[in-house]
Amino acid sequence: MSRIKEFNLPDLGEGLTEGEILAWLVKVGDDIELNQPIVEVETAKAAVEIPAKWAGRVQAIFHPEGSTVEVGVPIIAIDTDPNAGPIEESTTAAPASDLPAPSAASLAAVEVAPAEGMVEPGLIGGVAPGGRTAVLVGYGPRNAPAKRRPRKGDVPAQPAAPVQAAAPAAPAPAAPAPVAPVPATAVNGNGRVSGPVLAKPPVRKLAKDLGIDLATLTGSGPLGSITREDVQRAASATATAAEPQPVAAPAASAASFGADREQRIPVKGVRKLTAENTARSAFTAPHVTEFLTVDVTRAMKALDRLRDRREWRDVRVSPLLLVAKAVLLAVKRYPMVNSTWAGDEIVVKEYVNLGIAAATERGLIVPNIKDAGRLSLRELADAMTELVQTAKSGKTSPADMSGGTLTITNVGVFGVDTGTPILPPGESAILAFGAVREQPWVHKGKVKPRLVTTLGLSFDHRIIDGELGSKFLRDIGDFLADPEAALLAWT
Repeated sequence: MSRIKEFNLPDLGEGLTEGEILAWLVKVGDDIELNQPIVEVETAKAAVEIPAKWAGRVQAIFHPEGSTVEVGVPIIAIDTDPNAGPIEESTTAAPASDLPAPSAASLAAVEVAPAEGMVEPGLIGGVAPGGRTAVLVGYGPRNAPAKRRPRKGDVPAQPAAPVQAAAPAAPAPAAPAPVAPVPATAVNGNGRVSGPVLAKPPVRKLAKDLGIDLATLTGSGPLGSITREDVQRAASATATAAEPQPVAAPAASAASFGADREQRIPVKGVRKLTAENTARSAFTAPHVTEFLTVDVTRAMKALDRLRDRREWRDVRVSPLLLVAKAVLLAVKRYPMVNSTWAGDEIVVKEYVNLGIAAATERGLIVPNIKDAGRLSLRELADAMTELVQTAKSGKTSPADMSGGTLTITNVGVFGVDTGTPILPPGESAILAFGAVREQPWVHKGKVKPRLVTTLGLSFDHRIIDGELGSKFLRDIGDFLADPEAALLAWT
């Protein structure tokens, strides 16, 4: 059995087809254990750590940090029996045209990840009890092996001329006439005199977009394959060569407004998914936004009393906790708010997966608390604390960000009064919670300083009409104005 096994980037599910390698947690030569995290990969959903499928020693890492890899592409090779000694070299001579390539024995020792049934039952990728396939949290089992897409726009390789193609009258062997001028450094981009150019589909697309001929490049990747960095270096060199000589600017124009003062940020990962989701939601669901300003002085005093209780002293208590509780109680009174538009029907959910929008270094994500309506106030507080801490550490899993039914966005933490939030796809309402400020307010017939906030509720007008949306928002405001009285009256 082959000792060297290649581990492909697994199917990440949720319609995702690629991931960016954020950090390698191992290096070549490291001994690793089964299911040990070996690489951190960022998808459009989240950053996840991928565990090793086999124990052994890292033989090769195929993609550097920062590269984008398609699902099904090998990312690491593992020697599953490092104590058996070095791999024997083949005695068969390699073809002259493939001198830089490894020996046939080395290639034969490499084995692509086996089929699902060949892995030890219960492990990642294996058959779990009950006949299911064991997969990572948030992943889906792959139904078919990954296949390389057709190479579009490839430069045809220049094959070595066969012996019989030479002119019979030639007294000495003659080199085949080249079809087009080829750089002396590399014929096919991999330092070989024949054979196809080795490059992944994303690299080919990048080269096509930048107008770079892959056949003119020398690859720096595994087996001489061309990487994104090779293409980008070639594009930079081409741009530099084509750049005209600078002309002395007039003394009056002290400032320049060219590309040298612009920053270009690639749209990928969470930012790309957020852009797609918000654009799709904004142009498919007719949004309506209503606002309500509420005196929350009593709610803030209730929080202070809650913090003073012995059983709550180690719990993170914030105004957002009361807002979440108000939303959950209001949903029980108006369940249509917690629904999805499905074209020819409206799906009303009898559970609330409460989403909490979180700003992270990777962008905006919306993890949700599963079945939050069944939680007590203390359980809800613990769940929200864990959700925020996980999001800030960048460890939120794709499963925690899927299946949301209703969302709260706390713009008040940034000092903003309120906003007109866009609905997450598939949800019918989202509440914006603004900053709590001390303002003059008419209280019991007198103007007094009170703690005031403004709520903004956006909803899908196909499902929620003005009356339903207004009643739902009013009840949330009533709870925040006097939470203790609302709890007694509603529960």
